[in-house]
Formats: sequence, C-alpha cells, structure tokens
Amino acid sequence: MLSSGQNTAPNPPAAKPANDYSGMYSFLRDGEFVQLTVEEEGHVAGFISCYGDTESDRGEFIDLFFKSGKLDGKSLNFTTQTVHGVWYEFKGTIERGPGKNSGDEAYYLLKGTLTKNNTDANKQTSSKSRDVAFKSFPKDLGAPADRN
Repeated sequence: MLSSGQNTAPNPPAAKPANDYSGMYSFLRDGEFVQLTVEEEGHVAGFISCYGDTESDRGEFIDLFFKSGKLDGKSLNFTTQTVHGVWYEFKGTIERGPGKNSGDEAYYLLKGTLTKNNTDANKQTSSKSRDVAFKSFPKDLGAPADRN
C-alpha cells in the first residue's frame, strides 16, 4: 500500500531585512554618499561623506559621523556630528526601490526630509530642509569591472 503524504519542508526563518539595509547610499551630489550600518535593537551608525562648502573646506571631502541614529520598523532618523559648523538631520523611511535583486542599485531607498544646519562665524544658525530619495549602491560596487 502506497501512502501519499505531503512533503513538508520546514519554513526557513524570515530574514531580518533591517540588516539588509546596511550599506552605501547616494547623497546630494555625484561622489557623495551615506554609509549606513544597522546594529542591534535598531541602533544606526554611519556617516555622510560629502564635499565641504565653507571657505575652509570648499571642494574637500568631509566625513560627518552620526551622533545618533535609530531605525524603528521602516522609520529612520539620524543626526550627524558638527564639522566646520555644518550638520545634517534626516527623518524618513527605508523603502523598497526599483532595483530588482537585493544587490542591485536602488534596491532600497532612503526617503524623507534632509535638513542641513549651518552655524556661521557670528554663531547664527540657519537650516535648510528638502525632500530627498537616496538610492542604495549596488552591493558589488567594489568588485572589479568585467572588461569584455
């Protein structure tokens, strides 16, 4: 007698997508980027690497490390340390982008409001906010290019 039982393979545990969010994302101009590292309990570390635009650092790359960062579900917030009187705040979400595979460019998007804060020599602070969408870089960005 043949028994026809169902072959039931156990379901693998769901991957934690938060760790997937870690990586490099585009920033405001070509060559600039955000490095995002999602750690335990939603703590977010990282930095923004961008061109300076003050008299002392115009055209030079500066790194603004995160002073604080938090990922709660898909809600992302971070604030950078101040470098040469400039710091950034981001409030938004991490969303799936148009990239088809997890290693593709724009697989994830950081969408929200970026605020650039400036403190001038007279200790006057000004802020400028804008809506942004930063694309994740391809995961194999550091791999050598195929030269056919």
